Amino acid sequence: MASGSGDEEGNTEGISWRLIGPVEGLSKKRCRLMYSSIGSDSDVCLFYVKGEFFAMDARCAHSGGPLCEGDIEEANGVLQVFCPWHDYDFDLRTGKSGTSLQQQVYEVKLEDGNVYVKHASPSVFGAFSCRSEELNNLRAAA
Repeated sequence: MASGSGDEEGNTEGISWRLIGPVEGLSKKRCRLMYSSIGSDSDVCLFYVKGEFFAMDARCAHSGGPLCEGDIEEANGVLQVFCPWHDYDFDLRTGKSGTSLQQQVYEVKLEDGNVYVKHASPSVFGAFSCRSEELNNLRAAA
């Protein structure tokens, strides 16, 4: 994937590659919620499915549901996550939905045994598996 940075959506920090952590540890869970230092609206779900990493906004574009808690299914070669609140589907690669909704996705690259996500957050506060406490916090904030 191409590296670089830019400015998007008025973020003064710009977008660049952010170190998430080692592939070895991150590949042990199907989804991890990555907390952004610029606020919960910028949190990211890091998915590991079929040997690949994918990253998208953690909250569903429809009503803010926690996508890390959603089911992941493959249909016709397309990997999709389904929001647990209203069952909206999003392609893990493109963020496109079977509806008119679009989920923000982020580039992911593997380098020197580490996972990087291209994101505007100056830092990501570690990877945490989605637990019911985090789910309740997401619902309360929505």
